[in-house]
Amino acid sequence: MDAKKLYRSLDKEFEIDKLNEDEWSFFDLGDAVTESFRKTKKGLVLDNSTEIKKVYTAVFPSEPVLDYIIASGVEDTLLFTHHPMIWDSSSGGFPFKNIPTKYLEVLEEKNISLYTIHVPLDRNGPYSTTVSLAQALEIETESEFFEYHGVKVGIIGKTECNSVFELSGRVKETVGHLLKTWAYGSMQIPNGMVALVAGGGNYPEIVEELAETDVRTYITGVTMKNPDYEPSLRFHEICQEHNINVIAATHYSTEKFACIAIQKFFEDLGLPSEFLEDTPSFEDYG
Repeated sequence: MDAKKLYRSLDKEFEIDKLNEDEWSFFDLGDAVTESFRKTKKGLVLDNSTEIKKVYTAVFPSEPVLDYIIASGVEDTLLFTHHPMIWDSSSGGFPFKNIPTKYLEVLEEKNISLYTIHVPLDRNGPYSTTVSLAQALEIETESEFFEYHGVKVGIIGKTECNSVFELSGRVKETVGHLLKTWAYGSMQIPNGMVALVAGGGNYPEIVEELAETDVRTYITGVTMKNPDYEPSLRFHEICQEHNINVIAATHYSTEKFACIAIQKFFEDLGLPSEFLEDTPSFEDYG
């Protein structure tokens, strides 16, 4: 498929010209970055292809993901990611890291491009992060909440699970690894109502809004307590004050379902696609 045609299809599908985006002021890949991404921080990051024969999807452009693609020997390929940067919370410092420069020349040589959308993929919709997570957990969406950069990214829905313990087990089974439950309230789930924001959902504003409802069970990815980042501490204070239980399942694992779902978009265009698994950062729990 003609690469520019594919990029236009993605731009149109996710309305990237209409949506705001994070500043990503810490993002820097030098001269390799497209001028459009430099200005808008969304869409085509690395323009290395004139034709796309296959698409890989991933949450982050991590080194294992890039190593896999390069080792496969493919060319004329697109890597579609939710973030333009690598996530690594293990060091305890700033978790987002730039793609190492050693990869940029190889990606260019092999005609491998990179396309990234963050807020447009977080926005509730058929391929979005929170909606896809809710579907994977068999939670029926009833309403939206929490506005982020001008769009709704949170879901309030109904689960068949009666207790936080039972729901934690379902989340664990779905993501395939251990998680963390912050038990700040009753273990029962009244009316089966729960809230979700995939990824880095430890914003105080999220649980402040949730506190105005009857929902007291919240599923997200990141809950680390960072003494150098006061909002992360305030998040837990609010949860304790309002008896909101929190189930944390890592940044990666709560967002990967969107990057699995997006394969349908590419396959509908006649492009083979493959989701690349990665390793969660368990330090996300705190």
